[in-house]
Amino acid sequence: MADPGIPSTLDRRTFLGATLATGAAALAGAEVKAPGTRLLLEGATVESLQAGLTAGRWTAVDLVKQHQARIRALDRGGPHLNAVLELNPEALAIAAALDAERRAGKVRGPLHGIPVLLKDNIDTADRLHTTAGSLALAEAPAPVRDAHIVERLRAAGAVVLGKTNLSEWANFRSSRSSSGWSGRGGQTRNPHALDRSPSGSSSGSAVAVAAALCPVAVGTETDGSIVSPANACGIVGLKPTVGLVSRSGIIPISHTQDTAGPMARTVRDAALLLGVLAGPDPRDPASIDAHFEADYTRFLVPDGLRGARLGVVKNLLGGHARVDAVLRPALDLLKAAGAELIEVELKSSAYDDAEYEVLLFEFKAGLEAYLAGRGGAVRDLVALMAFNDAHPKEELFVCGQEILAQAQPKGGLSDPAYRKALEACGQARRDITGLLQHHNLQALVGPTGGPAWLIDHVNGDSGSLSFSSPAAVAGCPHLTVPAGFAAGLPLGLSFVAGPWQEGTLLRLGHAFEQVARSRRAPGFAATSPVTR
Repeated sequence: MADPGIPSTLDRRTFLGATLATGAAALAGAEVKAPGTRLLLEGATVESLQAGLTAGRWTAVDLVKQHQARIRALDRGGPHLNAVLELNPEALAIAAALDAERRAGKVRGPLHGIPVLLKDNIDTADRLHTTAGSLALAEAPAPVRDAHIVERLRAAGAVVLGKTNLSEWANFRSSRSSSGWSGRGGQTRNPHALDRSPSGSSSGSAVAVAAALCPVAVGTETDGSIVSPANACGIVGLKPTVGLVSRSGIIPISHTQDTAGPMARTVRDAALLLGVLAGPDPRDPASIDAHFEADYTRFLVPDGLRGARLGVVKNLLGGHARVDAVLRPALDLLKAAGAELIEVELKSSAYDDAEYEVLLFEFKAGLEAYLAGRGGAVRDLVALMAFNDAHPKEELFVCGQEILAQAQPKGGLSDPAYRKALEACGQARRDITGLLQHHNLQALVGPTGGPAWLIDHVNGDSGSLSFSSPAAVAGCPHLTVPAGFAAGLPLGLSFVAGPWQEGTLLRLGHAFEQVARSRRAPGFAATSPVTR
């Protein structure tokens, strides 16, 4: 529920800063009562943290305190990453209750006592706020129910640590937007080079995982919003098949493309988190016929690349010398690990116009239904745009709202223009599955994207390469794994497969991760070496 003492909407960022400062004062000087040396969070995994909990080397309360301290030091202090919008005031109490369960012999699963951060477009029916980064929702009534994935996280014993910043409205607001910027949270920064974009829209979740502000986080994707920031920040990101993870309680863009998914520092941690997130939900019809696995870690086998046939998307090569310099050795590692590589072609931009038309129609229908159900002063796109116009210094000084204006006049989902565009988008799945079947491939591979671009609040984002659209439009799964660095900036290798093949992607990605060993902790440099 919203706190009655929260100041007006225009004082929102001041309030949030004060909340974090109060938490810092309360925890200042608190000693972690775990024996031995202080936890090294940078290299921690869910399994290593869980092993320490099992052995009694630390508690869930200790984990929450240490991650809160790191957030204070790096997010609000030091490099000012600005990835975390809000800390959960109930996190320590939740952790204490989970510790009591453990002492009584009850352990709910691999996430019992593990802190998790959530993107701020995911409903939580608690004292946290859900705003999609917009000040227009800062004073809206709290959701009456957790998102389905939050219910699953709580049932699994995860501690909701807080909410992360994002590109406002999940980056569906302006063609000149700056990834990682929202009116509520300001600009999130890339931990590998602070003047570079974290990419978006799951910017805060990616930065938080990369900087060890949390072990794992939840992001959402419509087209690129998990895999692109994972690429830019040097972490693992998995966009599942649409329907594998319920969307109920997540502020929508597109019911045909939206999905939540895990963001982690290792493929194993992504598999553990996916096992909790995935599951049927009567509130999301797309999840009813999904193909779920009880344990995605069972796919993480030795020699997972041995005998695999992989299609290298050749049209993603040759356009960026720094990307090619990382990708070519990565492909060599795949071959050395036993994979057979076949060159194929897949046009990433073939569906752009139809996809955009579909998103405009579905965004209007989905968001207005969400706003009407949420309550508050902003109940439709007209009211949302009016709010932004009334608060230009807070909401319009970085980018406009032309996408909102384009979506507002669209008709219903029976409109012939929408149906025509939707049919054209169906070609994306046919293209992916056709390539896989024709060449007998387990997955397509290619660079996830280019190096992170400079943050630019005048011209907006300027990314030059992306492999996100085919899988996004097709609703197919897409995994990115760290592959190397270009000028000190991370680059990822993507694995794309047919529907419900998350296990295959995790097997391939895990095997590549073990031979590549390319992830490294960020150094919080002011800029990348090439621009020094």
